[in-house]
Amino acid sequence: MKNYKLLIVLLIIISINIFGQKKNLTLRQVTVESSSVSPTKLQQIEWITGTENYSFVQNRDGKESLFEGSANSKETKIIFTLVDFNDELKKLGKNPISSLPKMEWINYNILQFWIGDTLWNYNVNKHDFIFINCVKNGAENIDVSSKNYVAYTINNNLFVAFANRQIPVTEDKNENIINGQYVARNEFGIYKGTFWSPNSQYLAFYRKDQTMVSDYPIVNINYRPAKVENIKYPMAGSTSEQVKLGIYNLKTNDIVYLRTGEPKDHYLTGVTWDPDNKFIYIGILNRDQNHLEIKKFDIQTGEPVKTLFTEDNEKYVQPLHGLFFVKNHPNNFLWLSRRDGWNHLYLYNTDGTMIKKLTDGNWEVLDFDGFDNNGNNAYFTATKESPLDCDYYSINLSSGKIIKISCEPGEHNVIKNLNGNYFIDSFNSLTVPYSVNLVNENGKIIRNIFVAENPLKDFNIGQTKFLKLKSSDGFDLFCRMILPVNFDSTQKYPVLVYVYGGPGVQLITNSWLGGAGLWLNYMAEHGYLIFTLDNRGSANRGLAFEQVTFRHLGSNEIQDQALGVKYLKSLPYVDSTKFGVFGWSFGGFMTTSLMTKMPGLFKVAVAGGSVIDWSYYEVMYTERYMDTPQANPEGYSEANLLNYVQNLNGKLLMIHGTSDPVVVWQNDLMFIKKAIDLGIPIDYFVYPGQEHNVFGIDRYHLYYKITDYFNQYLK
Repeated sequence: MKNYKLLIVLLIIISINIFGQKKNLTLRQVTVESSSVSPTKLQQIEWITGTENYSFVQNRDGKESLFEGSANSKETKIIFTLVDFNDELKKLGKNPISSLPKMEWINYNILQFWIGDTLWNYNVNKHDFIFINCVKNGAENIDVSSKNYVAYTINNNLFVAFANRQIPVTEDKNENIINGQYVARNEFGIYKGTFWSPNSQYLAFYRKDQTMVSDYPIVNINYRPAKVENIKYPMAGSTSEQVKLGIYNLKTNDIVYLRTGEPKDHYLTGVTWDPDNKFIYIGILNRDQNHLEIKKFDIQTGEPVKTLFTEDNEKYVQPLHGLFFVKNHPNNFLWLSRRDGWNHLYLYNTDGTMIKKLTDGNWEVLDFDGFDNNGNNAYFTATKESPLDCDYYSINLSSGKIIKISCEPGEHNVIKNLNGNYFIDSFNSLTVPYSVNLVNENGKIIRNIFVAENPLKDFNIGQTKFLKLKSSDGFDLFCRMILPVNFDSTQKYPVLVYVYGGPGVQLITNSWLGGAGLWLNYMAEHGYLIFTLDNRGSANRGLAFEQVTFRHLGSNEIQDQALGVKYLKSLPYVDSTKFGVFGWSFGGFMTTSLMTKMPGLFKVAVAGGSVIDWSYYEVMYTERYMDTPQANPEGYSEANLLNYVQNLNGKLLMIHGTSDPVVVWQNDLMFIKKAIDLGIPIDYFVYPGQEHNVFGIDRYHLYYKITDYFNQYLK
């Protein structure tokens, strides 16, 4: 009997060890198989037009299906499954698809979507497919109007599909004149090149002339011999592209180009149609990026009608949005501006008079999300509660009353219904992987629609926590620390600092895992203390915080990073002799700056896709933050890391994609050559054919290389 009891005890102990033991993340999981350890999410959540019902795509019991829910009921039902959808496609003689396409509700019964080159409507009650439009094979930059006309590009020319015709809008033979595509290398909030008028009769489009821009060679090694494929790359201080805005009339086939004036290398931003289809508004930003004019143009003549207002800043103005015309009030619009140091909403009328400032305070409006059906309330996301949170709000345009719609602290992505009385709030936070709530107009949760399980609950994950330091001039610097798995405060741990530090990016957020990538948690699992600090110059902290770095990139930023290192070295569980740093792109510039401008601060570093000399980076971004090399030679020299190669003290691995069109490979090659000339030891690795980001199996290889480098030289 005693032996029997002893056996039971042993079996219990063994089962606890077997079933209670947690797993370790693998490098493959955190690179090319990250979906297996990421939160499950509802896909394609949207309100069904004209109703208080909503739909979403989810995989249940191995079946991908479109579901319908309601604000007035807890029940959900299947509208159709992928199997059903493919059965209907088969009847049309079409090939089956592997997942449901991106769909949009036209009304309660009709869904619209693309399958290949064809735009379809689908009646969910009658199970009928209705042909709507199509584009030519190879079409890109597809843009659908309110009447289902389609603008698209093939190579460098623009086309329109309507009335069963494919009409060429432009027929430029010179491949360096680009029509209907984004300009200014995606700066100034520009992400597309076509803009339909509300009535679909007119199409505004960018025409970019880059014939005067220098060619830059990218070598393609997939040929014998290798081929040079030139791209247009306007470097800081050199000749830039010239852009026009054309207005195409679908009835007459005529094009009118707006007369935006001289010099021609200014930037045209924030393209916005007037609700009555007669005028168009654009922001004209000078090349120095310190003077912005908001102008109204007559689309029939192309002549300017009025300058509504101007914005000036001694450093730079960075417009990221156009005008937001108030629904049902066509003479009023909202404007987002940082003129008082923080990004806020202003109410204007179309004669250029500011009616009032709608939002105010030491916080940033991050984005604007339209109006309710009556135009009485507007919606926006902001950092009002905390610089680490992204919350959703409504504001009454008459009273100025602001209501917080999102309920829990974290990062929110909210979808409003037409009337603005119900909201679907998808959010995550440091401790919440993903959750979806149905919320009313007063910010009260009606019910939870979905909550994801923690995908890392069975894994060894180190504790993540936030902390705050003070910069030399009194700004709060937010930091994130991931403690090693099985942390023991009596032990000493090596530190890995992950850095970006550049404009437009915020790494420390109240989001899942604190905004940290899975690889950082993988490294914490392997005994590293992980640390990240958002230095001055990074995003969403106001203009004064951001503009500290103006004309001197890489100076104040590394001082803040050094402050973080000083703090870490004060901790009893940190090995002060084992500090490593890793960053990519601007983070690569920061990493190399830290290794050469502050030698000895870090023992080991990996710098990827690094800017080395800002005069070799593109015009729009660089000149905003540095001016031109001609106007700011001291600043460019101070930031040029070729001037500090001789200071390198420690192990540095530099990595670059050979076909990088963003930070050209020449940056690293110049640094390597200078190190060779000076007899400075350095490690280097390239990814043939990869661009600024490394994808596919190469990505696994990349992170294996980085991990091995730190394990070899830092541990």
